[in-house]
Amino acid sequence: MSEKAPEEKKSRLPVLLSLNAAAILIAGILIASAIWGGGMEFKMVGERSDIVDDKVGEMDLLESVSDSDAEAVDYRLGNDDYVSTSSHEFDSSSVPSGELWNEDSIMIYATPDIDICVGGNLSDLGSMYWQTSNPSVIAGFYDTARTWLGYSNETCRYPVVRGAGTTTITAGTYDGKRKDSIVVTVVMPSTEQWEHEVLTLVNKIRIKNSLGSLDWGYTCESAADTRAKESMTLYSHTRPDGSSWSTVCPAPDSGGVSGENLAIGNAAVSPATVVALWMGSESHRGNILNPDYTKLAVGFVFDPSTTYKTYWSQFFSTY
Repeated sequence: MSEKAPEEKKSRLPVLLSLNAAAILIAGILIASAIWGGGMEFKMVGERSDIVDDKVGEMDLLESVSDSDAEAVDYRLGNDDYVSTSSHEFDSSSVPSGELWNEDSIMIYATPDIDICVGGNLSDLGSMYWQTSNPSVIAGFYDTARTWLGYSNETCRYPVVRGAGTTTITAGTYDGKRKDSIVVTVVMPSTEQWEHEVLTLVNKIRIKNSLGSLDWGYTCESAADTRAKESMTLYSHTRPDGSSWSTVCPAPDSGGVSGENLAIGNAAVSPATVVALWMGSESHRGNILNPDYTKLAVGFVFDPSTTYKTYWSQFFSTY
C-alpha cells in the first residue's frame, strides 16, 4: 500500500418501506478497489445502521404508505420476470356452486411467498371466515392480503405460518352460500436452490439492461453464507468482530471489485420478493446493474424461531 491513507466516502441510504408486520430491513454497500504499483483506492457508499422495530400487532399485516412510497413499490414490482403479482398457484377456472376451490390440496413454503386465495375469479363474496385445523403449522391468517403484491383483500388471506407440516384450511361466507376446505402442506425452502434462483433472476434483469450475465461466485460462496448468518446477530455492513464486511472475501493482490447487498425480514420471503426489494432501492439496484461485476454469490438463512426469519446476502465480485 502507499503511504497515503485510503480515502473513504460515506452516505446514508433513505429509510425503506415497512410494509409487513415484521420490519423490512435491507442494506447495500459497494466497495471498489484496484491495486497499481502497490497503491489502493478505497471508496464506500450507502451504509445504513438504523433499525426498524416491529411496532404493530401480529395480525395487522399492512401499514399505510405515502404516495412516494407507493410509487417505489409500483416501480420495483413492474418486472414480471422477478416477481409475480397474481395467485398463479390456484386454478382460476369456474368453481362449482357452493365451493371456493377447485383444488383439494396445495403446497406452500414455510417462509411463505403466497397468499391463500379462493379460486375461479370469484367476487362479491362479502365477509368471509378462515379457519385452520393445525395451529402449529398455520396459526391463522392476517386480516388482509398482501395488496402491495397484487392480492385481493376480498378473496385472499396471508397465512401466519408456524412450521412445516399439514393443516386443513376451511373458509366460507357468512351468508352460508359458499364453504370449502383445502389441505395445505407447508415445507421448508431449499437453501441452495433459492440462492441459485436469485442469480438466475439477477441475470434476467442484467440481460434486459444489456449487461453481461454473472457467473456463480465460487470464490466468495462461503463468504456469502457467512454474511447471511452474521446478519442474524448484527444487521450491518460491519461484521460482529468489528471488521468491514469485505474482509469475509477480500480482493486478491492483483486487484478487484466487490459489493454487498443485505436484506432481512418478512417481506424478503423468496428469491422473487428479495430481488424485487433490492431493485426498488437505488443503491442495491446499482450493485445488481454494475457492469464491472462478473460473479455473484448468494447466502440465505431461514430460521422461523428468530425475529426476522429470513436473512439474505449478495456478494458481487470480479474474482
